[in-house]
Amino acid sequence: MQLRGTTWDHPRGYDCVVAASEAYASKTGVRIEWERRSLQAFADAPIAAIAEHSDFIVLDHPHVGVVSQNGALLPLPFDSDPKASIGGSQESYVWNGACWAYALDAACQMTAYRSDLITDLPVTWEALYSSDASLFRPLTPLLPVDAFDTFLSIVAGRGEDRLPHRATQFVSRENGIYALDVLRRLYALGPDDQLEMNPINVLETLATGDEFACSPCLFGYVNYARSGFRPHRISYADLPVSKGFGRPRAILGGAGIGVSAMSSAPDAAIDFARWISSEPVQSGVYFANNGQPAHRESWVSLAEDPDVAGFFRGGFRTMENAWTRPRDPWFLGLVDEVCEIMPDLFRSSNSTEVFLEKINAVYRHHAKGL
Repeated sequence: MQLRGTTWDHPRGYDCVVAASEAYASKTGVRIEWERRSLQAFADAPIAAIAEHSDFIVLDHPHVGVVSQNGALLPLPFDSDPKASIGGSQESYVWNGACWAYALDAACQMTAYRSDLITDLPVTWEALYSSDASLFRPLTPLLPVDAFDTFLSIVAGRGEDRLPHRATQFVSRENGIYALDVLRRLYALGPDDQLEMNPINVLETLATGDEFACSPCLFGYVNYARSGFRPHRISYADLPVSKGFGRPRAILGGAGIGVSAMSSAPDAAIDFARWISSEPVQSGVYFANNGQPAHRESWVSLAEDPDVAGFFRGGFRTMENAWTRPRDPWFLGLVDEVCEIMPDLFRSSNSTEVFLEKINAVYRHHAKGL
């Protein structure tokens, strides 16, 4: 039997599923061919279009609201314990009473740093405003989608973790302005190039040169914690919190594996999705081939592995407290439109209050009629 899957084009997204599929083929005779798509397409591509030619789709959880409406994926059996995944990884794929994917990969925003270059990290966002904040030597991914994700994490970390805030406001005035001010401060502490950088760009810069020492907020990649992956190893720590708030609420990232509603062999596809998301596979062949597991037991055991403890131990608390973005069908449209205007936050002289009203206006446009 031959099946097809679509995943994202990075060793963390591709190497691990290919290696796991080869192990599965030797065990069952079911062969799986994988197609790669860019990180941006991973976030943006319509799942329904991919489902037309794939049996498996590796997807981000904000898509499940749309998927539940368009029928692109099959609802999967509820045979996975939500508590078996780190943080809310498995729960994030449950929507309208159905499970649309099994948690495959777990991630959230963390602080990344070079332990050979820096020991004191910004543990609060307010630390970025100190007179010696430049000593952190920070570099932040501020590509529009990453800047907006950081905005949401800061808002959620101030206790506003149920969005929208109200019918006419996506976020509150107090928390929205606070978060936008922090974003502008992050931009001011680094180069203008940050506006073109995603987490991979920043991690590559940190791991290959000595100009920057940390990134206060980016999605963590275990690959960069491994010895030999790049010239310098990256360690991770909890996301900064706002003064007076002790719980980091970083945006939950990662990926799940869903099964196309147009699969010619749905039972076989579901069996593989169940298998690759199981703990023995996640801790074994999946992790051994650049994978970043979603299973909680994998995170607990790998935190004791010196080669990767800098990731699994350093980011554990933030991962356990990660926050799930809205998954309503209107949310993806809001993200796209906010990302179009996000560079204006950094390159215009408009007040953060004016920019916040633009975000809330975009929300009202996309959520109208609800």
